[in-house]
Amino acid sequence: MPHSLELNDGSALPALGFGLYKVPPAETADVVAAGLAAGYRLIDGAELYGNERELGEALRRADASGLDRATLTVTSKFWGEASQEPAAVRAAFDASERALGRIDVYMIHWPRPARDRYVDVWRTLVELQAEGRVRTIGVSNFTEEHLRRISGETGATPAINQVESHPWLPQRELRRAHEELGIVTQAWSPLGRSRVLDDPAIARIAAAHGVTPAQAIIRWHLQTGGALVPKSTHPHRLQENLDVDGFSLDDADMAAIAALETGERTGTHPDDRN
Repeated sequence: MPHSLELNDGSALPALGFGLYKVPPAETADVVAAGLAAGYRLIDGAELYGNERELGEALRRADASGLDRATLTVTSKFWGEASQEPAAVRAAFDASERALGRIDVYMIHWPRPARDRYVDVWRTLVELQAEGRVRTIGVSNFTEEHLRRISGETGATPAINQVESHPWLPQRELRRAHEELGIVTQAWSPLGRSRVLDDPAIARIAAAHGVTPAQAIIRWHLQTGGALVPKSTHPHRLQENLDVDGFSLDDADMAAIAALETGERTGTHPDDRN
């Protein structure tokens, strides 16, 4: 089972979790149950995903079956499309907290830079943490400029920045900034929404190690020192994605994957969502 990463708030984050983006509410309970049975202890959710109520129900059933909720890390994120006001942040947090029972990690989902309110939103997350309502606070889809601004203006640095990252978009410069600031990089779309799986170099590396292309890419993420939250609704794939401890990529493998960088995104650039 992959290790945990130490965060700048003194807590730990499982390096490998699973995400619930676009998981239909009707399937959420089964996906969560399969993930927990496989051994995952990090579940990445969000207000936007529309399945937090079902996630909360699944967590309560797991707790009733004897799984210690304290061993899990459950993430939610503030969407903020309608309003960036502090009251809206607190209302969104309250709603997610009611659905989930407890939030371990709370993030700003997007900075929405054209609105120029992300510093105020971040201050509200800092307040929620100070009030003891959430253990860890972080951000998602923040650029280096956004990170330095919120850290400089509030004196509080995010523990995590969750960003699109995969072999086509390794985010090297941003990762260097994260290392300087003490921020953990957590990858969403870590498999490039499955498009990277078809790359011949990935196929060769996977075949050489007797693993799947997804396992090879997940191993690459872990060896870069970051965290990731791949998504699958299939129990056998959830299990496969977690089974990455039996091999390591050598320098030649890492160099071959580094050569795949194109800068291509499968999602939106942070400056373009407002």
